[in-house]
Amino acid sequence: MLKTSLLGRDYNSEPDSLDDGSKSPSESSSTTTSENTLSNRLKPKQRCDAIGMLQTLIHLLKCNIGTGLLGLPLAIKNAGLLVGPISLLAIGILTVHCMVILLNCAHHLSQRLQKTFVDYGEAMMYSLETCPNAWLRTHSMWGRYTVSFLLIITQLGFCSVYFMFMADNLQQMVEEAHVTSNTCQPRKSLVLIPILDIRFYMLIILPFLVLLVFIQNLKVLSIFSTLANITTLGSMALIFEYIVQGIPDPSKLPLMASWKTFLLFFGTAIFTFEGVGMVLSLKNQMKQPQRFSFVLYLGMSLVIVLYICLGTLGYMKFGPNTQASITLNLPNCWLYQSVKLMYSVGIFFTYTLQFHVPAEIIIPVVISQVSENWALSVDLSVRTVLVCLTCISAILIPRLDLVISLVGSVSSSALALIIPPILELITFYPEDMSCVTIAKDIMISILGLLGCVFGTYQALYELTQPISYFIANSTYA
Repeated sequence: MLKTSLLGRDYNSEPDSLDDGSKSPSESSSTTTSENTLSNRLKPKQRCDAIGMLQTLIHLLKCNIGTGLLGLPLAIKNAGLLVGPISLLAIGILTVHCMVILLNCAHHLSQRLQKTFVDYGEAMMYSLETCPNAWLRTHSMWGRYTVSFLLIITQLGFCSVYFMFMADNLQQMVEEAHVTSNTCQPRKSLVLIPILDIRFYMLIILPFLVLLVFIQNLKVLSIFSTLANITTLGSMALIFEYIVQGIPDPSKLPLMASWKTFLLFFGTAIFTFEGVGMVLSLKNQMKQPQRFSFVLYLGMSLVIVLYICLGTLGYMKFGPNTQASITLNLPNCWLYQSVKLMYSVGIFFTYTLQFHVPAEIIIPVVISQVSENWALSVDLSVRTVLVCLTCISAILIPRLDLVISLVGSVSSSALALIIPPILELITFYPEDMSCVTIAKDIMISILGLLGCVFGTYQALYELTQPISYFIANSTYA
């Protein structure tokens, strides 16, 4: 694999073997000197381009505030007015705790192996290399492959649903323009026959996203993250301004929903916490990585509070009429049509942040097979192909919302709740872990596994049910 900086690819760096991760601990130690030499050569560039706390916080917020946020009122409806917020808080706390576990394990392994940085897949691989079980040590590379595969599926899945979300909102804004008024009254049922297929709007967006993902420098991307946060903040302000007015009496709303709909809530909630794949990369790019924990707790606290407030107030406002996306409940006037535009702009710039993780897994592998002269061309070509794949998946699967919920139930649950506790057990078990920590990790993994199994079942069941065009093309995730 090419040794690279996530802030901008260095094609003049020395190529590394793809099988380095399969070395034994003793063999890995023998390569430490050469790796440290290369790391030292990269340090001046990293110090120059490293991102500060504010930029890291901006990236962290944008990694977690995506399309899933708009589906939280329906998620609360699927769980109940009391059970929903409590469960959302619990899932948020567990997710953040698992992020901290991942950070601690990566830091411990990097110190043990004298490496400057260990990513998610490497952490799993190096942990398995030193575990007591001989079979796991022999197959340690499969830990890296598994994590990398899940990250690719999850992050490209997010990118695909972003395509659907942006195209869906663009279609609604264009085709409702002639019936959009200046007076903002509660939305009435409105059925429009689409003038242009939604896939046409996806193809319009495609070239702009291709150009956007050519930007690889996280410091430059922080500018776009800032723009995305501004537009998202503006749209959130308008949404909150509307839903806090004239909230009906919530006493008629159920405090707890049925267990079947709760499974849909779990899938949506897990999907909403989108940032687990970025935490190690963000920490690695900080000028002061030791302060990342503060940024993580601050950023995720803001995210969890936003999730609970929007989901609860949105459900209280619209009650049984709560739609898959809260934008579908907003009045059909120009002021609230701008919410769709602003949020779509925010999602547009968030696309490249979610795309960053699979690109950094796939591209170095491909580039290692070509000469240095072709590295840049191959890099840009692979990025273009990956963006086109996310667009094609959105085009070919009309019920992308449920497919992404299915992928989220499988891969997001695994990455966020199942793998981190297992990683902690494997990493620290030889060092006399307490029984409380062991029990805690086992319980979190079992909870994630149950959510994965039952959430997958429910998503598959929903995929087998007939659905109308209107619902199929509304953003659910």
